Amino acid sequence: MILGGDIGGTKVLLGVAENGALIVERRYASADFLNFTDLLAAFFTETQINPAQVHGGCLALAGPIADDGCSARLTNLPWIIDSKNLSRRFGIPTLRLVNDFAAAALGAVTTPLDQRITLQAGQPLPDAPCLVVGAGTGLGMAIVLPQVYPSPGWRILPGEGGHVAFAPADEEQLKLWQFLHARHGRVNWEHVVSGPGITAIHECLTGEILPPEEISSLALATTNHAAHRSLALFLAAYGAFAGDMALACLARGGVFLAGGIASKLLPLLPGSPFLTAFNAKAEHAAIAAKMPIYTPIDPALGLNGALRMAQQSGT
Repeated sequence: MILGGDIGGTKVLLGVAENGALIVERRYASADFLNFTDLLAAFFTETQINPAQVHGGCLALAGPIADDGCSARLTNLPWIIDSKNLSRRFGIPTLRLVNDFAAAALGAVTTPLDQRITLQAGQPLPDAPCLVVGAGTGLGMAIVLPQVYPSPGWRILPGEGGHVAFAPADEEQLKLWQFLHARHGRVNWEHVVSGPGITAIHECLTGEILPPEEISSLALATTNHAAHRSLALFLAAYGAFAGDMALACLARGGVFLAGGIASKLLPLLPGSPFLTAFNAKAEHAAIAAKMPIYTPIDPALGLNGALRMAQQSGT
């Protein structure tokens, strides 16, 4: 048995796989527990799984992991998770801690074909790098490389592409850059391509401050609302960012849009400026057009990625 976890500031997904197949999964509200140890104990009690039978596991965390890889403090929750303490408490030999977006990236590139929506078929190359980008509260990015040695699997290279400087592509985006520059100074892609970015774009265009969920709902409901224009600018910026990062690593293996925003805006994506901006790469437009673009629709992307990380590392 292998334990997997996707631990965020608002929710926690835990699951156990046996012989590679998920046998149990539970979702918890993070706020219902004082610490992760209590939550994990509740999981084992509720599922009647004996932790002594769990051979190892991987926990994906929304927060920075210490250099020794054994402890982490969650960014949006007053929890400190220590893998050595958890191993002693529950008798689990090996518990690996990883960044939550790294797990989501592995979950994305290994999603079955029936769990992904194809936005651009492209001409994929099986041995080429994959790129995973994910707009949510922030803007995550990782390059995922197929590997055959010492065993078949994937190597994940996390990145901070979301903090690269935002490059406006037209007059409207230039006005947005000026609006954000007055507020932040240096403007990066995360200021634009994220949930807070949607709010900022709508405020810049209309003067109205709304949460990103409300702007998205209004845009999905009708094309006549100002929110639709805000989402069009957002998706154009998202496409430009994804295309630039894909070109930087020649992601002919595929570009995967993880994160909650892409799945929620899926009905808008095909007719939006996203693909036009992704492929607008001047003399390299033909290369961009050969890159497949997928949106995984697996709601347990991070959990499945964490389980695969545990299996891949041999725990």
